[in-house]
Amino acid sequence: MTIHIFANIVTPFGTAANNRGENNGNTTTLQKLLWKSQVHTTVSAESIRFALRRLFIENGEKTNRYWDESIQANCWNDPEFNKWANHIDDDLLGYMRADAAKEEGVAGTATIRRAVLEITRAVSLTPWSGDVSFNAASPGATPSAAKNKSKSSKQPPAPYNAELHATRYQYGLAMTPERLADKTRATKALEAIASLQNVAGNHGRFLYDFAPEIMVIRITDDPAPRILYCFDTKDGGQTVDADALIQRIECGDVTPDELFVGVSNVNSPLATALKAKKIAVSGVRAAVADACKKIAKQIK
Repeated sequence: MTIHIFANIVTPFGTAANNRGENNGNTTTLQKLLWKSQVHTTVSAESIRFALRRLFIENGEKTNRYWDESIQANCWNDPEFNKWANHIDDDLLGYMRADAAKEEGVAGTATIRRAVLEITRAVSLTPWSGDVSFNAASPGATPSAAKNKSKSSKQPPAPYNAELHATRYQYGLAMTPERLADKTRATKALEAIASLQNVAGNHGRFLYDFAPEIMVIRITDDPAPRILYCFDTKDGGQTVDADALIQRIECGDVTPDELFVGVSNVNSPLATALKAKKIAVSGVRAAVADACKKIAKQIK
């Protein structure tokens, strides 16, 4: 029997800013989308994948792609992907190499492995109200903005703006361990998600805790997730509810024995509501550990 692993995550409440390497004039922007007819901010799945890869490296895992700070660029240990199975990032996150045709009239080639660990775009739990901060870099702090390089310290402050959003983010993931060259990497992926560090940010990374404050994991033979974006808030993000998840359970699409839920407060109304549905609720790291034990048992 093939098992599938799904998860849905909500981050702690924090101030998001500077989460992409693009600007609009002198304004550092947040990515946005229309979500349920309102403007929400969002963080790309690629940003989460990038943070995961860095965490794998810190944990001593062998990756193919890595970020070289000295040249500010991505590098590959195996650019041809000949030994992709040896690298946790190629195995979990997939890859694509497109090569142009070597002669006219001949099609180019592409080397592709679809990601086993699929990650959704993270969407803010609350709408964006349009908050923008005005800032000014101290004289001389930005030499490129100085008209006279030799007298940069006497130049006026360089103004800039940054879009801000005080919110939580919600995102989900899916993977099928059977598709991995090394099936034990499924548990390593969940453990990394539970300890996720900096996600996104350009030259000056801001501190925004992207590790889960709330996480539901579903281990099932059902190939459909059914739990993505299942959390919501009715008080501007102060608390989180799981009405959509409970409705799925009540109609029988999801069963309590498939679920492991981790929360930061096991006595919260959210935890109480889930316990009433016979769902295992514990701290986030404990829930991930219990889920990993079940996965390890089933993939054997």
